[in-house]
Amino acid sequence: MAVPQNRTTSSKRNMRRAHDSLVAANPNECPNCGELKRPHHVCGACGHYDAREVVAAKSTVDTDEDAA
Repeated sequence: MAVPQNRTTSSKRNMRRAHDSLVAANPNECPNCGELKRPHHVCGACGHYDAREVVAAKSTVDTDEDAA
């Protein structure tokens, strides 16, 4: 079983973790509705992808009075 001979210093540990940070999102505008969406993903607002409707979007949300 591998056991480190010497303790890893905080400097070496932090240098190793330098590339682990998250990258900021790069949203694009949907050509159909103008909402911001992730690149190469279906628009969550209108359901369009690559100039065609892929997912039928609900226009109204029916809420159940008793569920609340």
